Amino acid sequence: MPTVRDLRDRIRSLKNTQQITKAMKQVAAAKIRRAEVAQRRARPYADALSGMLQDLIAAVSSVDDPFMRPGKAGAPSGIVLVSADKGLAGAFNSNVIAQAQQAARERGEVRYYSIGLKARNAVRRMNARDSQSWPLSAGSKLDTAREVATSAADDFRAGNIAEIVLVSQHLVSMMAQRPQTRKLVPILADDVTALRSSENSQRRAQGAIEFLPSPELVLSRLLPKYLEFTIYSAMLETEAAFFAAQLVAMTNATDNASKLIDELTIQMNNARQAAITKELLEIVAGAEALGVE
Repeated sequence: MPTVRDLRDRIRSLKNTQQITKAMKQVAAAKIRRAEVAQRRARPYADALSGMLQDLIAAVSSVDDPFMRPGKAGAPSGIVLVSADKGLAGAFNSNVIAQAQQAARERGEVRYYSIGLKARNAVRRMNARDSQSWPLSAGSKLDTAREVATSAADDFRAGNIAEIVLVSQHLVSMMAQRPQTRKLVPILADDVTALRSSENSQRRAQGAIEFLPSPELVLSRLLPKYLEFTIYSAMLETEAAFFAAQLVAMTNATDNASKLIDELTIQMNNARQAAITKELLEIVAGAEALGVE
């Protein structure tokens, strides 16, 4: 049975841990606001880019662009894996890494383009082919997204990879984050048909759109930007989702520490009371023994 001193030391240790989790909770709450603001600012551009891409695909009968042709047969798939740089966020990083492993099993041989230190470390533990890695938080995210898109696009054009797949976290709500897998390149005929049948009918009803000098040229210039900004948007959403997961994890850790402190305090009081009762019994027994003599 632990002594009063042992229980007091454990309570002191838990209180110190609780102070750390409270501080991390406040930091996550402050940072998630900035991350959400950045994500909201990027959303109008993403929506406009997606709408323009759909209009172009609907207007173009055929375009000679590598992004709209099947990749090289037998080449590995390129997986852009986006994770956080840090942990202490529950199963946030492990979930997106498991999603990437599932995508790799479905595709066979893959090559990773890892964004985030946790993704880089996971790829190294898997002994998988890692083309290059970038941190999520260091430097400008737009510059990082541009480097990742350029590296993956160059490998795709050179035939080193057969497709570009993005695996990242989707921020469903403050309480839920869900990893998702999206194929970005190539955009094949089936994808074009799906785009035409989904939103293009509604957009065409708003009026005709003319592209100069030609839809084919505009589309060939737009596709690399689409790849770049999709990765950038995924980085912003991953960061916001990470702070949301960390906020929830630190809140739970703080609450659990409070419960443990209450339980240990009760145990310490019981142990102290038992020690006092034992001393009183010993004193009474000693007094009775002296009285008998």
